[in-house]
Parts: sequence; C-alpha cells; structure tokens
Amino acid sequence: MKKLFFTSSIIAAILFISCNNDGNEFDASGTFEADEVIVSSLSTGKILSLKIDEGSLLAKDSIVGIVDPTDLDLQKQQVEESINALGQKTYDVNPQVKLLQGQITVQQSQMDNLLHERQRIENLLKADAATGKQLDDINSQIDVLKKQISVTQQQINVQRANTSTQNRSILSEKKPLEKKAEQLQELIKKANIKNPVNGTVITQYAEEGEMTTPGKALYKIADLSELNLRAYITGTQLPGIKLGQQVKVMIDKGKKEYKEYTGTITWISDKAEFTPKTIQTKEERVNLVYAIKVKVKNDGFLKIGMYGEVKL
Repeated sequence: MKKLFFTSSIIAAILFISCNNDGNEFDASGTFEADEVIVSSLSTGKILSLKIDEGSLLAKDSIVGIVDPTDLDLQKQQVEESINALGQKTYDVNPQVKLLQGQITVQQSQMDNLLHERQRIENLLKADAATGKQLDDINSQIDVLKKQISVTQQQINVQRANTSTQNRSILSEKKPLEKKAEQLQELIKKANIKNPVNGTVITQYAEEGEMTTPGKALYKIADLSELNLRAYITGTQLPGIKLGQQVKVMIDKGKKEYKEYTGTITWISDKAEFTPKTIQTKEERVNLVYAIKVKVKNDGFLKIGMYGEVKL
C-alpha cells in the first residue's frame, strides 16, 4: 500500500513539473505577418488587361496589366499637331530682305558711277575745264544716295528685328506645348500597371473590363519568402534582448510537437502597450508588454496569421 502511494506521488510530481515546464516553455508568442503592398491604379479608364491571380508570383517592375490610354494618346497627338502648326505661322523675312538688298545693290552701282563722275570732274576742274558748281552738284547727289543706302539698310534691320520678334512670340508657345506632350507621355506610361515588388498576390480587387481611377486598389502583394513574427515580451524580458539577436521560433507540428526555425529580432517597440487578448505572456498577471518583430525565413509552411512562439 505504501509502495503504491509512493509511486503515485512520483507520477503526480512528474506531471506537476511537466505542466509547469509547458507553461513556461516559451518566452513570447504572436502571429506571423508580412510587409504587404496594395497596388493601385495610376490612371483613369477601362482595365484592358490584368494578368494576375491570387497566389501567383510576380517579379518586380513587371507589367501585369494596362489601363486604356486611348484618350491620352489622342490628347498627345493634338498637342503634337499644334507644335507642327507653329512652323506654318512663323514669318519668312528672306523675301523682303532680298528685295531691299537688291535696292542696295542698285544704289551701290549708282554710287560707283557718281564717285567715278566726281573724280572726272575734279580732274577737269584742275585743268579749268569744269566749274565748281558741277563738283558741288555731284557731291550733293552722292550725299543723297548715301542717305538712301543707309535708309535701305535700316529697313532691312527693322524688317529682320520685327520678324524675329513676331516669330519669337509664336514660337514661345512651343516649349509649353512640348512640356504638355511630355506630361501626357508620362501619363500614357502610367497606364501600364507595373508591379512594385517581388512577391505573391494575396488578394485581387479588380478584374479586366472594370473601370478604374487613380488610387483605386487593384491587388495586394507581399513577399512571403520571409515573414515577421510580431510577438510580445514583458518589461522584465526587455533588457535581455537586442536588435539582430538570433532566437528560436516554434510553430505547431501536430498536437504535442513543434517545428523549429531560426529568427532574427529586427524591431523592438519603444513604447509599452496593454497585453493583446490573443497573446499569452510568460507572466500571467502582466498588464503592459512590448512588441517585437522577428524575421523568419519561410520554407513554405509559414502562413500569414499563423501563431508562433519565441524562445529567447
């Protein structure tokens, strides 16, 4: 009878110790989460194509769809036609300048003749074969012709300046139109739906044929190759951890078994918060805890929302 009582006591003690060890087996617990990105439309229009499915893997910067850019294309063509039309509005000064230069050529020829005539009269005057009035008359004609040549040259300069001013006014519209064309080209590029990160499509919000607008969510994507276990520790545990620290992460593998991973602490909250109802801490009566994030490489068995335990 005593032997039976002794054996029963040993079994009870073992069970008590085992229960206590199970209660304190882990230092923190939490759930797995991923850095999720919600991809939105950058353009307005009908979704012509959207080549995604929930669970599909997408590469960074890959084009996964397109929003109808027809309206933007038409606007750009209209701006380009306006730019081309500016050249037809400009003035060509060459015909007017060529005409005035022809007048100068004639006037210069007349000047050569007058200068030659003046030289002849000066020679005759030395030989007393001409009068001073003849020399004065020829000099007067030369002065008048010089003024005419000067006026004609000024007309050429004025014509060029006026035409240049008019053309600058017309062509000043070119740069704003070119900028508008560039803006429209950028908007056309944004009609392509570009995937921003490597990852797996978690949720799809839109389908081909639907209308979309800038900011409207199309799908949610996350890189599932590594997950973060958001766990909670007590204030007494806080001094014993640091960023970059390697810890053990455990997940359920059956009723009594665990699958073990190696994780790295990547973030420690600097503010305490009340214990989440879904989290069991090491100390039963603790009110305030600190959140931490443990990055764990995913072998495919880890899922978003799955519970995990941490052993420091």
